[in-house]
Parts: sequence; structure tokens; C-alpha cells
Amino acid sequence: MSVTIDPAPVVVADSLRKRAAAEIKAQRRERLAVLRHKPAFLVGLFVTMFWLLCALFGTSIAPQNPDSLDIGHKLQGPTAAHWFGLDQLGRDVFSRVIVGTRVILFIALGATILGSVLGTIVGLVAGYFKGMVDDVLMRIADVFMAMPVIVFSLLVIAITQSRSLLVVMFIIGIVYTPIIARTVRATVLGESELDYVAAARLRTEKTPHILFVEILPNILPPLLVEFTVRLGYAIFAVATLSFLGAGVAIDSPDWGSQVAAHYKYLSGLNWSATVFPAAAIATLAIGVNLMVDGLVEVFER
Repeated sequence: MSVTIDPAPVVVADSLRKRAAAEIKAQRRERLAVLRHKPAFLVGLFVTMFWLLCALFGTSIAPQNPDSLDIGHKLQGPTAAHWFGLDQLGRDVFSRVIVGTRVILFIALGATILGSVLGTIVGLVAGYFKGMVDDVLMRIADVFMAMPVIVFSLLVIAITQSRSLLVVMFIIGIVYTPIIARTVRATVLGESELDYVAAARLRTEKTPHILFVEILPNILPPLLVEFTVRLGYAIFAVATLSFLGAGVAIDSPDWGSQVAAHYKYLSGLNWSATVFPAAAIATLAIGVNLMVDGLVEVFER
């Protein structure tokens, strides 16, 4: 005896999926067009890209060897030969600021990517399955969120007695995971009830496909905003840990270590070795925040 399968639900499911995909593409084009006319976003993007280029090509851009010593002219102010002056060991501050970009951006970007990947997975699972799974994952997230990032980082670094780039990056990434997970979860709770998810279930798609192929592309806008926000916080976290002497190696050219080594000279005439690394931290953070403001304004329209 032959069994006839009604193709109508499958046809409807495909139609819903295609319609949702077309709407998403139209929204992306509209948002990109709006972003191109946001001066604050463009300024933030320019500043961030400038520092990113310094991170990638710093050793080629730096005019001096950042580790070359000139003890006879230590703590010298800005000159034509040394635009940002010399530090307490006679090293060129401008070159160390340029090369130090790689350290802070490598850790901040790596930590933010790690936190975003882990947080997205946790948030997708919690928001989609709900119930007991959601409760358990969110309670674990609450435990990590109760500890401030700097305090948690100092505690782990003290226990492990390690200040390598990977350790600092891993710590900050783990701390940001539950924060990003909560943002993703809140978005998935609404998305999981929409027609395109129901259509995927009608097509008997497997859960990983629904989570990462159907739902994930639709939550990218808030995830992108959250990623950029966390990147700004990660920059300050890395700089703060370095300033406290708990980040990377003390002799590293990263900006926080430079500020920590020279802030005691601010009261005299040798201010440049402190001011310029601090200004670099500020400009990078401001650039990222300007991008965040533009993204939030566009994606929350």
C-alpha cells in the first residue's frame, strides 16, 4: 500500500525561509547605507583601523628600535628626532607606542573573540532549549558575572603565576563569556518563536543546523554590537592589568606598562613618556566607542 506525503508543509517552509532571507539581506543593505552616513561611526572606524594597522605593521612603521637604549638622554622631552621623547632608559617613546599597539590589540581582540564564540554557543543553547538547560547555564553564568573582571584576572594570575599573552587573553575571554551569553540568549528567546524556525522544524532540520545556520545569522546585529562593546572594555582591562603589573611582562612596550613605569615623572618636565601612551589608550577606546554608538543607533532603529 503506497503512502502519499503532502508536500504543502515543505513548500510553505521553503517559502518562509526564502522570504526571511530576502528580508535580512534588505535590512543589511539599509543598515550599511545608514552607517556610511554616520560621521561618528566613520571617525571611530578610521581611528580603530589606524591602530589596527600599527598593530599589524608596527615594526616596519616605527622609526627607531623600540628596545634601543640611550641612557645619556633618558627622559628627554619631544624633539625632531624623537617625536614623543625618550623614556627612563632612553628608549624612543613613539616607537614603543607604535609597537605596543600589537600587544594590547592582540590580547583585547583575542579575548573578545574567545568570549563571543563561547558566549554565543552558550546563549544559543540556553535560549533555544529553555527550561532546565537555560536555568543551569544562566546560574553558572551568574557565578562568573559576580566577580569583576580585574579582580578575577588578578586572582587567576596570582594562582597560576603566569603573565603570558595567552593567559591574560584567556582570563578576560572567560569573564566576558557569560555577559555575551546573556545578550545572545535574550535575542534567541524571541527568534526561536518566529516562522523561519518553525519552517526549519517542519523540514526536520537537526538542532545544530537550526542554531547555527538558521538562528545565528539573524542575531548577528546585536552580537556585533556586543562584540564591539566588549572590545572597548577589553582594551581598558588589558591596560589596567599591565598598569598594575599583573598583565604581560614588565619590560613589554604595551601601553599600560609604559604608563605605570613613568607616571611618577608627571610632576616634572618629563611628561611625554606617560602622556602619549595614555593618549593612545584613550584614542583607541574612544574610536571603538564611537563605532559602538553608530552600530547601536543603526541596529536599534
